[in-house]
Amino acid sequence: MVKKVLLIAASAICVVLIGILVYMNTQMKERQEENEQMIEVLKMDKAEMENEYQQFAMQYNEMMTQINNDSLINQLSIEQERVQKLLQELKDTKATNAREIMRLKKELATLRAILKDYVMQIDSLNRENQALKVDNDKLRNQNQQAREHITDLSTEKEQLVEKVAIASQLNATSISASAKNKKGKETDKISKAKKFVISFNIARNVTTQTGMRTIYVRIGTPTGTVLTNGGTFQYENRDLQYSIAKEIEYTGEEHSITVYWDIAESLSAGEYRVDIFADGQNIGSTTFEMK
Repeated sequence: MVKKVLLIAASAICVVLIGILVYMNTQMKERQEENEQMIEVLKMDKAEMENEYQQFAMQYNEMMTQINNDSLINQLSIEQERVQKLLQELKDTKATNAREIMRLKKELATLRAILKDYVMQIDSLNRENQALKVDNDKLRNQNQQAREHITDLSTEKEQLVEKVAIASQLNATSISASAKNKKGKETDKISKAKKFVISFNIARNVTTQTGMRTIYVRIGTPTGTVLTNGGTFQYENRDLQYSIAKEIEYTGEEHSITVYWDIAESLSAGEYRVDIFADGQNIGSTTFEMK
């Protein structure tokens, strides 16, 4: 009998341990996927910067072949060496080194201003030289090709950033909305309804930032008006009225919410719509009928 009890206890412990291991493995995979996406964004950012540094070096080389001013050529050569040195630093920098990437990005802004000044000087010195105009056209074509390549990289990066943003967005699930009479019982008759009850869950999401959140619930009537006490929030660059605002502390785990609207106005029968918003996004909606 004792052996049987011990066997059952050991089996239960094994099941619990297996469950814990599966849960921990799932958590690690989710965090690994998030980190991989963020690293991919940084890699694209670095590749975009490398292309721009290479473009600067190419422009200095082209400009030095278009002028006969030794002093200016020497200045251009110094700036070209500086660009190549920064480019090598960028290549030697790991994509995950965000601080160094930011420093080299600031250097780019300085290089753009310097390059622009030299371009203006050269254009002024050679304004009447038709041969230079032909060379400049060639340089512009090369620069356009480089810019197009940089644009392609930027587009890919923006798409990946958008995927990361979508993955970290909150999501309202299991949304239900109903009315209750003065006895607290559910009713579908608008003449007997004393309050609306809206319940939903904020789904678990380990990729989103934790902390305090304001959840806005917006109840639309069959006549197209919104039940509100006058409060508004920002949505798609405009102010929207809300019915109920609820402050929560989101930890990344599923969070259940129930809010109420006390009916003090005269309402009509028909379809009511409930929309739920958080972080400037519509995270869920539902409708319900009142007779």
